[in-house]
Amino acid sequence: MQLSPFLGELVGTMVLILLGDGVVANVVLKRTKGESSGWIVITTGWAFAVTMGIFVAKAFGSIDAHLNPAVTVGFAVATGDYSNLVSYISAQLIGAFLGAILVWLHYLPHWAATSEPGTKLAVFATDPAIRHFPGNVISETIGTLALIIGVAGISSKSLGTLAVGFGPYLVGVLVWSIGLSLGGTTGYAINPARDLGPRIAHAMLPIPGKGSSDWGYAWVPIVGPVVGAILGGLLIRWYAL
Repeated sequence: MQLSPFLGELVGTMVLILLGDGVVANVVLKRTKGESSGWIVITTGWAFAVTMGIFVAKAFGSIDAHLNPAVTVGFAVATGDYSNLVSYISAQLIGAFLGAILVWLHYLPHWAATSEPGTKLAVFATDPAIRHFPGNVISETIGTLALIIGVAGISSKSLGTLAVGFGPYLVGVLVWSIGLSLGGTTGYAINPARDLGPRIAHAMLPIPGKGSSDWGYAWVPIVGPVVGAILGGLLIRWYAL
């Protein structure tokens, strides 16, 4: 298979989920070396996961390296170019699903050692600290808005040209900041593929005692990020960032 934007988005998102859901598994599953190491470890691991995912996506052919349908939607709105929506989002969902399967395989003996079904689901998908759908959607909207305008700020021509290879580190810092500052309400999905792909994997995989995949909440980390992405895209377009 030749390098292509589709392949880049797929493999980059797979790495994003492997490392991102992987750090959650390391912290919440029983009898891992990182058990109970906390929120700082999770947010830091996710920041690094984003950085590495971007590098991998670019290496496999995606110059955009979105890894996130919300980013794809946001920049489609900002530029008026919707040509990549279907291919990018399809690749991101497939990559997220495959990344979740790799996490399941990596932590294979730890699923049976962990008794709480909600803890197992937390490895794959987000859930709110307080279930309040309007508030949860607002949180995901604001977090994604911060992501979109933050990425636009990092790539803004008004700041000059970044050194080659420096941008992914700054995006990682941005995601780290969002996690630390805004992530405590909903677990900061800010990425529909990041939540939906692994949630589907959770529903399909033979995880012992896994319980429900909580489809009643699954719409929130889709709708909130899409709304935030559209708002961010409009801001970028209006102010030509």
